[in-house]
Amino acid sequence: MNNNVEPAERVFQSYGRACSDARFFEEFYKNFICKSDGIRAMFVDTDMSAQRGLLRGGIMWLVMHARGMSDTKIRALGESHSRKHMNIHPSLYGYWLDALLETLHVFDPDFNLELDQIWREVLRPGIKLIQDMYEG
Repeated sequence: MNNNVEPAERVFQSYGRACSDARFFEEFYKNFICKSDGIRAMFVDTDMSAQRGLLRGGIMWLVMHARGMSDTKIRALGESHSRKHMNIHPSLYGYWLDALLETLHVFDPDFNLELDQIWREVLRPGIKLIQDMYEG
């Protein structure tokens, strides 16, 4: 792996390697739902096929934001997840990120501890923006 590549580009490449396998999104939700009974309850009546499609887009928006795309999509995601809409509490994003990284570890053959830290660093600003929009 070329360590001279910008962090956001390394994350973009990692995501490309991992999500080329459609099972990536199924495995993510297995990992995420196991994090707590509250998370499991949020997905009881969810069309998981549609949810996996939304996840694919949401991760890409976070990655593209880190690569310089405007925050319009991230703000829309924050609005939809705010208290007044889906009511996704900010504390749940740590579980979400942990589940994402656990899944990347399985599906990205180049994943390692360094890349784990890079993912966390690169996604932090976008996730914080979403969390900060919770109260509206």
